[in-house]
Amino acid sequence: MARKSSKKSASKSSLKPSPQARRKASAKPAAPASRKTVKKSAKAARPAGPVATLQEGDLAPDFTLQRDGDLTLRLADFTGRKLVIFFYPRADTPGCTLEAVDFSRLKSRFEEAGTSIVGISADEVRAQTKFRDKHKLSVPLGADADLTTVTAYGVWGEKSMYGRTFLGIVRTTILVGPDGRIARIWRNVKVDGHAAEVLKIAQAL
Repeated sequence: MARKSSKKSASKSSLKPSPQARRKASAKPAAPASRKTVKKSAKAARPAGPVATLQEGDLAPDFTLQRDGDLTLRLADFTGRKLVIFFYPRADTPGCTLEAVDFSRLKSRFEEAGTSIVGISADEVRAQTKFRDKHKLSVPLGADADLTTVTAYGVWGEKSMYGRTFLGIVRTTILVGPDGRIARIWRNVKVDGHAAEVLKIAQAL
């Protein structure tokens, strides 16, 4: 009789789940993101304040940004010089690469005209550094991940591609005169030949 009871107790214990299995079974599945959470994450990609509308003759908004190589980029660094700021949507994409390469290629010509060049996008510093190194770019690349500068310069807006509408940087170039005022604005830039066109205007300014 003792043997039978021991077998029954053994069989019953083998059917009981282990403490680890019970913990797993009792764990609740992760709740799906609520609509409020989704809306908050979408808002994170929007500027914190209203997007400015700059005109030629306005003072160029001040900025201080991290740039490629973990350096710092300030508008004040170019006081008394002409400055070209080209805002591009995303590092290492075809159009942005061509634009940055063209400005880098013409950098010495711009310098002869007393003009510096800066590129700015919403990419992180690490992405800007990789972009610079991959394409051997010689112009500084500002990282405006919090959208402060692109908002101040009015280059953040609605865009569309393949039937999809979204917010992003509208490709724009701004020429700042040595007096710190905006001398020329190019909006919705077409990349091919653009850097050469900007050079001609900078030489004449």
